[in-house]
Amino acid sequence: MSLAFTREEYASRLDALRARMADTGHDAMLLFAQESMFWLTGYDTFGFCFFQSMVVTRDGAIVLLTRSADLRQAQITSILEDIRVWEDRDGASPVLQLRDLLAELGLGGARIGVEYDSHGMTGRIAIDIATLMSDFARLEDASMTVQHLRAVKSPAEIAYVRRAASLTDAAYEAALPLIGAGAREGEILAAMQGAVFAGDGDYPGNEFIIGSGPEALLCRYQTGRRVLDRNDQLTLEWAGAFRRYHVAAMRTVIVGEPTGRHVALYEAARAALAAVEECLVPGRTFGEVFEAHAREIDARGEGAHRLNACGYSLGARFAPSWMDWPMAYRGNPARIVPGMVIFTHMILMDSDSGAAMSLGQTYLTHEGRAECLSKLPLDLPVKAG
Repeated sequence: MSLAFTREEYASRLDALRARMADTGHDAMLLFAQESMFWLTGYDTFGFCFFQSMVVTRDGAIVLLTRSADLRQAQITSILEDIRVWEDRDGASPVLQLRDLLAELGLGGARIGVEYDSHGMTGRIAIDIATLMSDFARLEDASMTVQHLRAVKSPAEIAYVRRAASLTDAAYEAALPLIGAGAREGEILAAMQGAVFAGDGDYPGNEFIIGSGPEALLCRYQTGRRVLDRNDQLTLEWAGAFRRYHVAAMRTVIVGEPTGRHVALYEAARAALAAVEECLVPGRTFGEVFEAHAREIDARGEGAHRLNACGYSLGARFAPSWMDWPMAYRGNPARIVPGMVIFTHMILMDSDSGAAMSLGQTYLTHEGRAECLSKLPLDLPVKAG
């Protein structure tokens, strides 16, 4: 058996979830988020793209309903002992089988929390649940229940986060010598991902972002590769991932001579990051983090080039995104507490001049000042053209 954590760690997580269920009055939870299943039991798969659900009762029973392809996956990677398989066949209704399972567990008429806000919960599944189960039990949206618990990391999780951070730095250090005029984006990307794999890391929850020239203004991955010019800009957003735990970073590297716009945008991004660092303390909110970033950038006249969010929590995440709750945007009341892993990104994209600039790194919150998990310098990176 290949468990990510000790059985004692998983038992403490189940206890925390049961306590939360007692507070909310739920008799059971239907988990559809793969992150929740991994956190609670160690179950590790990409099979969540098909129907599967984990039933957790307030008395501590855990049952997984999944496909035959994931039976052994669950047996080997998790603490699960009760695994049910729904059959792939024409006209199959896994929701009906889920209802039968809930009836077997004595949950008819019970109050059940459902993780609706999840990549494992498609619209079709939601419709089937509403159609086939609404008269069986009282179903309520409990999408945030496990998310709230996962946001604060245990010491065992933090150990994995630190391993991920070392892979984040190693990826950038592998890429930087390759960046320059004539460099191929594909080779840079291969070096970064290769460094993570060489350090026994994982695929990230989403693709590394790489873009040069006009595509340096993008903060999403896109297909196609480019060769760097003598005067160029290269935006990189990447994450080391270890045991599914992520530590992200972001940089825009200048090839050749930085323009005046590059310098001005970098200075705004650096000032904003410093202001954000001051906010990453217990009691402050994620909304205040965003305001600190926006205040510094707007004061320099660069407000038109920033985004409407400047970071988010990180943890054990699955495709299609490594972003986790909560996010730093205007007015978000979610409070910072010790033990959070928070990625902050200062992204400035000036479409008028064509200049891009980004600066981002990940922090671990403590009782006092937050700890930067990266050892990478924050200077504007410039490579010879």
